[in-house]
Amino acid sequence: MTKYTMSCDLEFGDIYIQILAWMGVIFASLASGLALMGSTKPIFALVGVGLILVLSLPFLLFAFVTTLINHIKLVSDESE
Repeated sequence: MTKYTMSCDLEFGDIYIQILAWMGVIFASLASGLALMGSTKPIFALVGVGLILVLSLPFLLFAFVTTLINHIKLVSDESE
């Protein structure tokens, strides 16, 4: 029977760009929200920020999970 060892070689540098991109999305949505706050209907600002954040979160999670899965490796133990 072959035994397997699971290892993950994910490093912070592998997801660093993804985190920076999502932070850019957050700051852009907050900037647009602040720009819309001065309008006659500030509820549009809150809806816009919430919509951008809710729609961008699944893409961030998909990118992170696929990066994580790509760095998981099963190595067979041939020591026996």
